[in-house]
Amino acid sequence: MVGTQIGNAMQSEVERRETTQRSRTASSMRDVRERLTSMGSGRKAFDLDLLGLYARNRLRSLPTIGLLVAMAGVGVALWVGHVEVIAGFGIVLLANIAQAFLARRYQTMPVEKISVSAWRRKFVLAELLGAAAWTTVLLAFVPFATPNAEEIVLLIALVFGAAAAMIGGAVPILAVAASAPITAVAIAYLLLDPSSHSLALTGTLVAAQIYFLLLARQFHRSALAALEMRAEKDALIGELEQEKVISDEARRNAEAANVAKSRFLAQMSHELRTPLNAILGFSEVMKTEILGPHANPTYKEYASDIHGSGHHLLNLINEILDLSRIEAGRYELNETSISLVGVAEDCINLLKLRAQNRRITIHEAFEEGMPALWADERALRQICLNLLSNAIKFTPQGGEIWLKVGWTQSGGQYMSVKDNGPGIAQDEIAVVMQSFRQGSNAIKTAERGTGLGLPIVRGLIETHGGQFVLKSTLRIGTEAIAFFPAERVMSTLAPIEIPDAPPTVPQHAGEQPDLAGAASEMPIAKLRSMLARSER
Repeated sequence: MVGTQIGNAMQSEVERRETTQRSRTASSMRDVRERLTSMGSGRKAFDLDLLGLYARNRLRSLPTIGLLVAMAGVGVALWVGHVEVIAGFGIVLLANIAQAFLARRYQTMPVEKISVSAWRRKFVLAELLGAAAWTTVLLAFVPFATPNAEEIVLLIALVFGAAAAMIGGAVPILAVAASAPITAVAIAYLLLDPSSHSLALTGTLVAAQIYFLLLARQFHRSALAALEMRAEKDALIGELEQEKVISDEARRNAEAANVAKSRFLAQMSHELRTPLNAILGFSEVMKTEILGPHANPTYKEYASDIHGSGHHLLNLINEILDLSRIEAGRYELNETSISLVGVAEDCINLLKLRAQNRRITIHEAFEEGMPALWADERALRQICLNLLSNAIKFTPQGGEIWLKVGWTQSGGQYMSVKDNGPGIAQDEIAVVMQSFRQGSNAIKTAERGTGLGLPIVRGLIETHGGQFVLKSTLRIGTEAIAFFPAERVMSTLAPIEIPDAPPTVPQHAGEQPDLAGAASEMPIAKLRSMLARSER
């Protein structure tokens, strides 16, 4: 009772874990599907991941941008001669720190509380503020009359546009918001002097900014493709996990069913055999009228039917048990030295009367001098009987059966049973090799069977390390061949040649032979030979 309760508790725990695992897998797959089916910009979008990629780039670029701002501030201060320039670049640095703080806040927020549109607007506003800080520095601290002012403005605009494309490439609108204000101010600054030099610089700046925007768009596409591939991989992993859970559950169910089947067969084997023995014994007594004749002859026919049905049921039980042991790998071979030809002859003698009743001729073709096999005698008899019984069963009256025993090319032995019955279609050969299955043509032209004969034969042959081949052609016949490996053939060893004994020393009458001296001068093998002959 306690063991049953513990088993039920363990089973409940396993079922609870399986349910939890299935729910997690289903939840993961739902998330992936939602991400795959979310629409944006006319194609599959991963807005959360793209904004997260931008936030990660913003945080990683903060040290580099800080160093760049410091170097630019010092350079411009030395160039224009105003220390106040450093304060202006300090404002720019504070703006970048504020952007990094906003990106960090985005990363720490729970996913379910993030509004993509609201955070996109926040990032756009932060980029506009950063660009406004750069623009203010450009207008306030780079006078127009300063030598090389146009080149300095162009350099700042190019550097800022490149940085915007690299950082905001995952979300192109952020790259535009970061570079558009300073680009417009730089173009207006350059066009104040309508010289050819300024126009050339303006064209260079416009072309560079267009290139940076195209580069940002390419970054966006690459990031989107990478996210799609990752999502597909996650979906595939989720499906594999779900299939693994299903497979594990099916395997456990199969193992449980196998255990239940084994227990059922172990119990029912005894429960069925015990009453069957009584049925067979008493029905045989009644059929043979040992205790006296029946008053009604019909009772004798009933007893014969009962005895035949009991035998059929007993054979069916034995076949099911044998097949179950073979499939479970628990069929133990009782191996002895047995002649395959002798087994074939015995089986023919057992089934000869049955074949004669159907006017079927059995031809024998046995090679002479066949050595014995190291095999299970009961298994060999069952193989031969099953194959011959099938041939007799499915061969029409007046047909012929050929039973052959011979050598294989690899040095093994084979047993072949061939008939001229209705045959089996090629697409049904695999069917008849399954348990409880028969070919359609055989069902129509012969008596119904259990469909266990051929699977048992194949299992027994494979247990011996051999191979079973079934060949058949419709309206011509069927041939079943059992191959046994050469390792099981007990080849006869050549006789050991013993050299003749040395000539004996002449002795005087009444003198005993000096066996000790002779033994000391002859080999051990010769001494043993002499002792053996003396014993004979």
